[in-house]
Amino acid sequence: MKQKKFMLATDLDGTFVGNEEGLANLLAYYEQAPYEVALVYVTGRHLDSAKSLIQEVPLPEPDLLITDVGTAIYHQDGEDFGWKRKMNEHWQPDRIAEIAADIPELKRQQLPNDRRVSYTVDNNPQLALKFQEKLRQEELPHVFIFSSNQDIDVLPISAGKGKALEHVLEHYAAPDVLLLIAGDSGNDIDMLSLGHPAVIVGNAQQELLDIDDHPNLFRAQAHCAAGIHEAWLHFYDKKDKHL
Repeated sequence: MKQKKFMLATDLDGTFVGNEEGLANLLAYYEQAPYEVALVYVTGRHLDSAKSLIQEVPLPEPDLLITDVGTAIYHQDGEDFGWKRKMNEHWQPDRIAEIAADIPELKRQQLPNDRRVSYTVDNNPQLALKFQEKLRQEELPHVFIFSSNQDIDVLPISAGKGKALEHVLEHYAAPDVLLLIAGDSGNDIDMLSLGHPAVIVGNAQQELLDIDDHPNLFRAQAHCAAGIHEAWLHFYDKKDKHL
């Protein structure tokens, strides 16, 4: 992976996946390119769910897989245990669940582990704010993410897609890698805001449309993978021709 000069770090649902023609065109473009692109999938799905999606679509096998909203990182030989240890520092999932139990309208998502504690609310941001305030009052170390106007993810204090991606860039990527980050919803905000070349795809959720611009943030018109392709040409088309 450290030999690859380019990298795409992308969310899956609604970003890399969701536009079959756009995905086929993007993958064909990479196949014909005079260089290899490292693929890093950065998803809110847990590991088994992400693997199922990769097989179902099907998708190319990634060089690295970041799951559970940045709380787990997997490489070819298994899990990054250094990152796993970091995630366990100050993490109190049972206490978070106890606090949530006082708000019966919160619907807990059934997950295979407690790397994150996640809930669903139906278009009720006030309920999410109520839960967030209760956690704040308890002074529990955590990261709180509300996305797509329905999904709540409570993560370890050192977690998030952005922090996981920074770890990947430091430990796995080429030092001068040319990167594009892609996302469509609120749990992508921290990685899209790192300052690297990034794309908000055209079908993005409202919470992404409202974030501040930065010089390397591209707002695509096309949806899902077609929007990634649009951004790739914007950032790297001229660079391609000099390789």
